[in-house]
Amino acid sequence: MATTPAFYPSNRVNSLPHDAVVATNDRLPRHIAIIMDGNGRWAQQRGLPRIEGHRQGVASVRRITEHCARLGIGQLTLYCLSSENWRRPAPELQFLMLLLEQYMIEERSVLLRERIRVSMIGRREGLPATTLDALNQTIHLCSANDGLHLCLAINYGARAEIADAAKALARDVRDGRIDAEQIDESMLAARLNTAGTPDPDLLIRTAQEMRVSNFLLWQISYAELWVSDALWPDFNAEHLDAALASFAARERRFGGLSLS
Repeated sequence: MATTPAFYPSNRVNSLPHDAVVATNDRLPRHIAIIMDGNGRWAQQRGLPRIEGHRQGVASVRRITEHCARLGIGQLTLYCLSSENWRRPAPELQFLMLLLEQYMIEERSVLLRERIRVSMIGRREGLPATTLDALNQTIHLCSANDGLHLCLAINYGARAEIADAAKALARDVRDGRIDAEQIDESMLAARLNTAGTPDPDLLIRTAQEMRVSNFLLWQISYAELWVSDALWPDFNAEHLDAALASFAARERRFGGLSLS
């Protein structure tokens, strides 16, 4: 049965008191996913090139990642670059790759200090070799960390991910490893990029956009949604705390009936 859509625009951070989060820390989400939107608009509003918005966006990544680590969040997945973003101008894409490479190198000390583990989902084909090298080195250096799991979605598209999983199942059927009648949701989920990690409990999108943009379409089936009017470079710990307070106040039914 259809239920009321779970889009809750934040409108203003101070609509929820900061101490509301303190009172509900026992109901924090295990996994937060964020669609980071608004870098270009942030720059344009200030008469700056779009790349300056991306530069400031990296600072927000740092703030939110460290805040999640301090709160004890299990996993944070950030939508860094979609497979559709390759349609953007080449200089902007080159700058984005450079920013990612620099982040992977410059943040290693923080990631190690905060015991943050790093992974990537998405297709590696087409990414610059130097960017992949920096990413791979950071993933390796942080592999033994036991704190926050920071998952970066780079060159990622959920439809392609699901199609790839379907192809993998088809190959297994063809080769006699499984019977087609045995295929269920868990078998497909095990062949997604995110296999072995929990589905997001909370999906946040910035810049007040009401769409999911081909992000984790399988995994967000029962995620709570929070839409912020803040552009990503302006998104800070208080914005995140407001989203967490709203999440803690909701009753998650997963298709069932209310307990009240």
